[in-house]
Amino acid sequence: MLTYSSDQSITPREFRDVLVRSTLGERRPVDDESVMRGMVENANLLITCRDGDRLVGGARSVTDFHFCCYLSDLAVDAEYQQQGIGRRLIEETARCLQPSCKIILLAAPAAEDYYPRIGFDPHPS
Repeated sequence: MLTYSSDQSITPREFRDVLVRSTLGERRPVDDESVMRGMVENANLLITCRDGDRLVGGARSVTDFHFCCYLSDLAVDAEYQQQGIGRRLIEETARCLQPSCKIILLAAPAAEDYYPRIGFDPHPS
């Protein structure tokens, strides 16, 4: 059973592992422990998805909660993709924000077609 949370902490190791299993790790400094720790400890908003005790997805954001939210990492374990987890992580992120707050992200090349399908408008610059 999948559970989503905005108040459950994760370890830098868990974060690293889900990045690697999602292929997002190819574009993140996953072998630098201090950077992984800083990414987890300094995010303003972190939404997790677990299957039991296993972290299978995460949305890590830096935000002011009112005007803008930079969704810097949206990672879903490759074995769990195509099940709506990414969409749900974004929805849970939005629930934590004021209605006026815009979610901003840079799509990984492999995900450029995904975001327009779930309601994001592309910005070409």
